[in-house]
Amino acid sequence: MSSGVQVSDAVKLLFEEMKVMKKDADECQRLRFAMFVIADGAIIVDKVVREKDLEGVENHFQYFRGMLDDKQCRYVLYDCHYENEECSKKEDLVFFMWAPDNADIKEKMAYASSKGPLAKVFCGVKFVKQINDPGEYHLDYFADLLGKNTVTIEGCSVKCSHKKGH
Repeated sequence: MSSGVQVSDAVKLLFEEMKVMKKDADECQRLRFAMFVIADGAIIVDKVVREKDLEGVENHFQYFRGMLDDKQCRYVLYDCHYENEECSKKEDLVFFMWAPDNADIKEKMAYASSKGPLAKVFCGVKFVKQINDPGEYHLDYFADLLGKNTVTIEGCSVKCSHKKGH
């Protein structure tokens, strides 16, 4: 079921910029995290974080978490940098809908019914999730999402709890 909400052109352009990092582009201008909000019948860009905005930030993962309000829904596109057990550095886009339990039920319904058109625009994103509980936004949860052999996310060591049974 679709809500009739449109995806703004600015969101589409931002996704293209995040998806394709040009070789001659300035690494400081690289998009790392973007939040989107439903406003006036459209999904629009709410907040953007570029690599240069993270200068001096020790824990990028927690910095991004701090941008999410525990009472408001958002769509998030996250350029996640992680490393696996083979010391292979990886970068993947993660798209998730932030719909915290404390958000208004009508707002959660609007976001859930409007996610489809945005997911179509974000074609090729490897990881898509919905997060309802702020407790789900932690390194182990993302490590499980990214793969069982993930050892660091944004330079932060991942606990081994997601590797049990190996």
